[in-house]
Amino acid sequence: MTDPYVIEFSETGGPEVMKKVARAPRQPSAGQVLVRQTAAGLNFIDTYYRTGLYPAKLPFVPGSEGAGIVEAVGEGVSHISVGDRVAYLGAGTYSTHYTGPAATMLKLPEGISEEDAAAVLLKGLTAWMLLFEIRRASPGDTALVWAPVGGVGSLLLPWATAMGVRVIAVTSSEEKAARAKALGASDVVFSNTDVAAQVRELTDGEGVDVSYDSVGKASAQASLNSLKPRGWWISYGNASGAVEPLAPGVLGAKGSLVLTRPILFSFVSTPDEMRKGAAALFGALRSGTIQANIGQTFAMSEAGDAHRAIESGKTVGSTLLLP
Repeated sequence: MTDPYVIEFSETGGPEVMKKVARAPRQPSAGQVLVRQTAAGLNFIDTYYRTGLYPAKLPFVPGSEGAGIVEAVGEGVSHISVGDRVAYLGAGTYSTHYTGPAATMLKLPEGISEEDAAAVLLKGLTAWMLLFEIRRASPGDTALVWAPVGGVGSLLLPWATAMGVRVIAVTSSEEKAARAKALGASDVVFSNTDVAAQVRELTDGEGVDVSYDSVGKASAQASLNSLKPRGWWISYGNASGAVEPLAPGVLGAKGSLVLTRPILFSFVSTPDEMRKGAAALFGALRSGTIQANIGQTFAMSEAGDAHRAIESGKTVGSTLLLP
């Protein structure tokens, strides 16, 4: 068995600031569970903490989702037992072990592996939030989906199409365009072109009802200019950097647009909310509506290489770190 360790950084910067540090797991206190992790998901937000875009108290162990086998339970925990397979959201999952509140641990149903759960939990709950909780997607909607074959996009796209939404995907290469079409996109446009002009052409001049935008600074104007009146710009990521400030009057001038910047944890802040989202996500997985597309895996100890890969824009689907 691997000796326990964490991946942490004591200063912000490039992937090289992350170091492997030996650390014994913390035993669970009342209401907590100790898990031996078998997989942890990598998300773009991890790079925001590492670079300093998002503030973090140093030293910092990144990671916000994982899955594994319960090794110990604290006093008062009755719904989870040693040996159960669980998945969870929580801070510091770049580690061989994770100790966290039992109330937010999700027991995995049969047919869903720990690897699949770690690959999709945060990303899949994000897709659920976008489609169901912020603005309920409806049959007949037309949506612009940026980064359609990335971690969130590869779940958002087929889930949206299954709900009757026409998806126009925005991506950067022929290979990714083919993948987006395979996931259900009706049309694909390339990010190095005039996206808004092509969207207008594809929608007979109307524009789209909603833009699901994880790119940020580089995509902001194209998202705004692609919307029909009363359309929604849902900006949920900063892959190209933070969006520059926008005067509210611009939204009015462009047709009473709606701009929102959601954060998942505002929508799963209670155990009931978490279970609601997980039920929808696990149901979509088991029905085949969406799939856990694990595009690449890295040893946990090589987390720096995983960060380089995701920041290069060359990854497809979800990325896993394996202790």
